[in-house]
Amino acid sequence: MKPRDRVIQEEDATRITQILTRFLGDSGAGEALLIDRGGQLLAMDGGGSRTLDTVSISALAAAAFSSTAAMAQLLGETEFTMLFHEGAKWSIHVSTVDKEAILLAVFDERTTVGMVRVFAKEAGRAVGAVLGEARARPRPAGEFAAPLNAAESGPAWTSPY
Repeated sequence: MKPRDRVIQEEDATRITQILTRFLGDSGAGEALLIDRGGQLLAMDGGGSRTLDTVSISALAAAAFSSTAAMAQLLGETEFTMLFHEGAKWSIHVSTVDKEAILLAVFDERTTVGMVRVFAKEAGRAVGAVLGEARARPRPAGEFAAPLNAAESGPAWTSPY
């Protein structure tokens, strides 16, 4: 199944948000983003105190994770399962959830990378289970299960002039 074929239903999204919320509380991280390997943001929690460009950070984190996979292969590994970047004020921890998703945590000096790492593994397993269930679920039949036909894909509005 292609990553773009995945359907995350409302109950899946609620469960994922609950997992991310628990992860933030347990780890002390400020923000958590669930990202697909292509850089698309799937879910997020936290970030009440500052604005984060989630589109850019999601794309850049996925690209960084992908580039380190090439380095891992040069060393005989399939991939590195975790990246850590430490800044003067903020740090980022990126870890594997499954073959299609990664978890990114943004945190400051009030917590440690060890706390984030321990709880990211736990959260990753839990989110991976939800995504696995979503992938295993049969695709819904009906009007949204097939591509649009020619009549459905025409212009939505025509000028009266």
